[in-house]
Amino acid sequence: MKVYTKTGDTGTTSLFGGTRVPKHHIRIESYGTVDELNSHIGLIRDQDINVLYKNVLIEIQDRLFTVGAILATPPEKEVLKNGEKRLKNLGILETDIEFLEKEIDTMEDKLPPMTHFVLPGGHTTVSYCHIARCVCRRAERLAVHLNDIEPTDELVIKYLNRLSDYLFVLARKLSFDLNADEVQWIPRK
Repeated sequence: MKVYTKTGDTGTTSLFGGTRVPKHHIRIESYGTVDELNSHIGLIRDQDINVLYKNVLIEIQDRLFTVGAILATPPEKEVLKNGEKRLKNLGILETDIEFLEKEIDTMEDKLPPMTHFVLPGGHTTVSYCHIARCVCRRAERLAVHLNDIEPTDELVIKYLNRLSDYLFVLARKLSFDLNADEVQWIPRK
């Protein structure tokens, strides 16, 4: 199979199920941003961090492939002509969200309470977490926008929301682990 198909040369692409849409379609923006997020998470995973974080990030990357597949499937193509689900055995579950919440709670138990907003930075790895968090928030906004146009799995939106929280807390925990400066934003008086 060749990487290039030439079918997108006119500015359209196929969703799961074969529907052709412009490459700027909100559905393409949604799952394309999830793909971008997955790449940023890979960059975090490639850093010199605890293997436990790396394993969690691999799990998250796997879930993001599922999120992308869900977002790439228009509602009218979710069920095949034979009645089977197109994405059989794929989905985001409440347990995926609970997994992120458990990881957040575990990290927060080891951190001092946050009293102010935190400025991104202090260490390259921490900055990568903040960039991923911002991309995750954008993916969430796009998924919400898509949901306003066509129904979208509500657990996808919830997962992206919780994932951005996870990435924020991971940034704080890595700041702590790496003895990086965590600069808190203090408004002018």
